[in-house]
Amino acid sequence: MARAHAQGADASQEEQIPSRPAVLFNRWEEDWSVLADPRVPREPFDELKYIALSSTDPLVYLSLGADYRSRFEANDAPAFGTGSNRNEDYVITRTEVHADLRLGPQIQIFTQLQDDWADWKTMLTPVDQDRLDLEQAFILISEPVDDGTFRLRLGRQQFAFDLQRFVSVRDGPNVRQSYDAVWADYQSGQWKYIAFASHPVQTRDVRPFDDYSGPDLSFSGARVERELAGGSLSAYYAYFTQDNVHFLDARGNERRDILDVRFAGAANGFDWDIETMGQIGQVGPKDVLAWAFGSLGGYTWQDIHWTPRAGLQVDAASGDGHPSSHILGTFNPLFPNGYYLQQAAYTGYVNLIHVKPSLSLHPQKDLTLLFAVASQWRQTTADAVYVMPDTPISGTAGNGSRYTGIYGASRVDWVINRNAAFAVEVDHFDVSDLIQRMGGHDSTYAGVEIKFGW
Repeated sequence: MARAHAQGADASQEEQIPSRPAVLFNRWEEDWSVLADPRVPREPFDELKYIALSSTDPLVYLSLGADYRSRFEANDAPAFGTGSNRNEDYVITRTEVHADLRLGPQIQIFTQLQDDWADWKTMLTPVDQDRLDLEQAFILISEPVDDGTFRLRLGRQQFAFDLQRFVSVRDGPNVRQSYDAVWADYQSGQWKYIAFASHPVQTRDVRPFDDYSGPDLSFSGARVERELAGGSLSAYYAYFTQDNVHFLDARGNERRDILDVRFAGAANGFDWDIETMGQIGQVGPKDVLAWAFGSLGGYTWQDIHWTPRAGLQVDAASGDGHPSSHILGTFNPLFPNGYYLQQAAYTGYVNLIHVKPSLSLHPQKDLTLLFAVASQWRQTTADAVYVMPDTPISGTAGNGSRYTGIYGASRVDWVINRNAAFAVEVDHFDVSDLIQRMGGHDSTYAGVEIKFGW
């Protein structure tokens, strides 16, 4: 009996060994203090993942890390070949290094540098290249309050909401979206309250460390989240300002009041994510009245080989239906993640109706196959067809039918291990007659990507 008791105690002790942290999307959320426990299995360079700064407090430490992503892209018709866009084959590479300083359980100082290159890409945009700049640098203060936790984050940082339809880290392109911001949240039980004020960071890329933010572009708001049985419900109000903007039928300073509501969950094999946003305000002398809707849903057969999931995505966003009126109906997609629609990011989330059935398969736990076909229309023919992020195709406003085109997408995602992942995507878009008359043509995109995080 004594021997059995000892064996039980040893098993219990083994069960209490902390697990190594996973490499997270937000690297600042990782907690490497578990390496203070000598029982945790070691890996190469762990002496840099946990650098103890106190002999008595394991929560006082410095952790270093890095991320690398490289993607080859072949695109025979960016923006469907309209304007000066032409066939390009290139490689985009993003390298990030960070230092995470923990001064106990309540103070964290996180700094991250980025170096983004777009080799062989001749038509550079602000999201393609940013050679050596400050991506994040903030202090986070956490404080227990009553039965919850209050957190205050000050400095350059990244944040995103929900599926990143409208507020994203912009992980798909090369240069991520950062914000010079004040962020405060309080979480207690199933409730979370957020307030933030920010100036989105804009890429300059003339010399190192020249990205900037300013009063000409701001985004602030308040948000509440509630966890439910099998799902979550959230809503937020935001105020967006941008100076000296140009729409097809309005120009001037832009001021938008925004209300967003989202409901997501899963039950009995079904999953769903539904979000709607309304916008009012002004652009120059015109009043804004715009809206958008996004939904993803599906059913997964857990007891069938390869666990197939049949999905349906439906999205819509308003356009300007009456250009001669005093109302501007063109939706502003804010800070979208381009690959929400497809990796090629051909069309923007503006004046859009998008219906996309899909099928996902899992031949192995770490391997996902996705096949999809989608059709697109304009919400109104009075407004243009828009390409990413919100650029109108010249000559399409007021002409042609609503139909924009149809595309097919196929993708393979392979999680190699806890630090590396590989993906391939191929998209082909058959454009409408209207886009062809405006100088565009069918488009094919292929991307091959490798990611590594340490």
